Amino acid sequence: MVSRHAPRAAVLDPIERASRDELQAVQLQRMRWSLRHAYDKVPHYRASFDAAGVHPDDLKTLADLAKFPFTTKKDLRDHYPFGLFAVPRDQVVRVHASSGTTGKPTVVGYTAKDISTWADVVARSIRAAGGAPGDMVHIAYGYGLFTGGLGAHYGAERLGCTVVPMSGGQTEKQVQLIQDFKPDIIMVTPSYMLNLIEEFHRQGLDPAQSSLRTGIFGAEPWTNAMREAIEARADIDAVDIYGLSEVMGPGVASECLETKDGPVIWEDHFYPEIINPVTGEVVADGEDGELVFTSLTKEALPIIRYRTRDLTRLLPPTARSMRRMGKITGRSDDMLIIRGVNVFPTQIEELLLKIPELTPNYLIEVLRAGNLDSVLVNVETACPPAELGIDKRAEVQAALQHLVKTHVGISIRVLLHAPDTLERSIGKAKRVIDRRPKEAAASVA
Repeated sequence: MVSRHAPRAAVLDPIERASRDELQAVQLQRMRWSLRHAYDKVPHYRASFDAAGVHPDDLKTLADLAKFPFTTKKDLRDHYPFGLFAVPRDQVVRVHASSGTTGKPTVVGYTAKDISTWADVVARSIRAAGGAPGDMVHIAYGYGLFTGGLGAHYGAERLGCTVVPMSGGQTEKQVQLIQDFKPDIIMVTPSYMLNLIEEFHRQGLDPAQSSLRTGIFGAEPWTNAMREAIEARADIDAVDIYGLSEVMGPGVASECLETKDGPVIWEDHFYPEIINPVTGEVVADGEDGELVFTSLTKEALPIIRYRTRDLTRLLPPTARSMRRMGKITGRSDDMLIIRGVNVFPTQIEELLLKIPELTPNYLIEVLRAGNLDSVLVNVETACPPAELGIDKRAEVQAALQHLVKTHVGISIRVLLHAPDTLERSIGKAKRVIDRRPKEAAASVA
């Protein structure tokens, strides 16, 4: 995909140009340290390694990592709050945590060196997106326990950028500051960027005429169709940044402006694997599966073979010497099973964006009548449904139903809504509400 704005030359870190052999030598050295650090300092890892019959000294090659046990979110919750820390608590300079909406929060800690490493990889990510010292970066990720805001903030400052620490919310003021301060880059969730674009229009402004050159979007899955919609409406380059707090935060991987062909994983700090989500076996690069990460340099919270639940694949290097990851197609724990068919919200998003009369603002409801599940897709139209007319509304509904039936394999109902009527999110978008009885939903999930 061609950049909408000419990329600027950047001075890369030597590791970003290294040969595969050079990179793997660094990875092996750091992986041996990380396994030993976890085993020696964290009782949970010592017990899980011993139970699996493996020892850090068993790692002779990178492929030997497959012998070691996985870490899951449940492990972090079972050792809440600080049970997986590998350094004394007084060496932890910061903690972050998940929202805990599905149980205890997952708590992560950072030493001063961890914070510096995190700033480095986010700075590298912003540079990959075309950022440079002196650029102004408007950060609309939430600040606080969520890693997005502070992760982006420290990385932008490390690169030498001017930071506008706006955080989430106050949508009208966001637009005002973008107009007044004239930032070059915005870092935000893609769904909230759509809210900002709508707010520009509400204020009688053209988002395509703003100073923004690049949007660095993450924290939720989004499709290439969503990218095209944002780029067309705002006249910016939209690039993908990936991360999760358990592994570090934003900046684990990020797309390069010149190629926009999937986030480059910063493999000198985070070692990726793709596994079969059912069997746990490692699959070859290029094959679809669940993404697993091992940290190579983290001190406070080493993470060994962490199951992210994100579904994607590993791709060969292009703009950098490191492998890329494909678009996240869904999460193994967010997958819906509708009458035996596996369904991911991103599949429906991609299809509805093929219909010009529909917008990317949608909500999927899963219902159960008797013993049968049904899916209702609520989606906003580009203009009030009444203006489309009865025949056109029926045509649009039928078109989406046909696309979903053909490409996903399920029948759906479609309910059209006027613009600006579905609830907006200032953080990660909520795309699915499962209204089935809990015992029914659990039995098929």
